[in-house]
Amino acid sequence: MAITVYQYPKCSTCRTALKWLDKQGIAHDKVDIVTSPPSKAELEKVAKVVGVRRMFNTSGESYRNGNFKAKLETMSDADAIAALARDGKLIKRPFVVHEGGVLTGFDEAAFEAALL
Repeated sequence: MAITVYQYPKCSTCRTALKWLDKQGIAHDKVDIVTSPPSKAELEKVAKVVGVRRMFNTSGESYRNGNFKAKLETMSDADAIAALARDGKLIKRPFVVHEGGVLTGFDEAAFEAALL
């Protein structure tokens, strides 16, 4: 199974997820979410499943500084996805793309169900 983990090296949640993958012996490719965020097409696929608002890293600096809490009340899904595609720090991470779908954030039970 091909797995791509969009992660931010300084993110403790990302490091925890990567350690879990390594411990399980699950091969994966790491991509820095800041320098190479997921494509707009990948983000659109995820938005159909989880909803675009749930894809935002609401505790991040980009979210706060960009006043996205207020903006998301009136922002279209297309504009929200465009913002996510421009700034990887806005995306809830890790953002894991696998053959069966996508995982956002790290939830061990969700990772087990999707990847084992």
